[in-house]
Amino acid sequence: MIKIACTMALAIGLVLVPSWQAQQAWQQACVDRCSTEAAADTELQRQEIMSLEREAARAIQLNNGTYFQRVYSDDFAGTLSHGQQINKDQWIATIQSPLVKRESFNISDIKVHIFQDTAVATCLWSSRFKVNGQQLSSQIRAIHVYINTRNGWHVVSGQTTNLPPDVQQQL
Repeated sequence: MIKIACTMALAIGLVLVPSWQAQQAWQQACVDRCSTEAAADTELQRQEIMSLEREAARAIQLNNGTYFQRVYSDDFAGTLSHGQQINKDQWIATIQSPLVKRESFNISDIKVHIFQDTAVATCLWSSRFKVNGQQLSSQIRAIHVYINTRNGWHVVSGQTTNLPPDVQQQL
């Protein structure tokens, strides 16, 4: 009796093996398709944040705070290169300050790392400007933390660091 039951179980198993293999192949194809779509989606998000970083640089060049009203979160927390902590309104006031006349403001070396609904962007800001008639220039490393909301990507935090002159000459 046990021998017959084992023989029947083996026969049923042999009949179903091709079905299991087909199901495993289908599942693997689904996983591969989802992985490819996720990689394409991540690259699209990376390009979107790089675009936002370039748009921010353009807004800084033009002393225009409108971009920051739209993209920076209301609870934005930032730190300027000299250590001063600022919120969104203070950042916009800094950008729109008539005391600084920007002659050029360039962004380069943009890198974006995405972690689910959070992204970290780093870049290099190079600028020439006048303050009280005095010609100045600087290079600053900037980092921005974005979160992806139903209304798009928003900057929630940022920090800038002045590069010392000896490092600036090497870049």
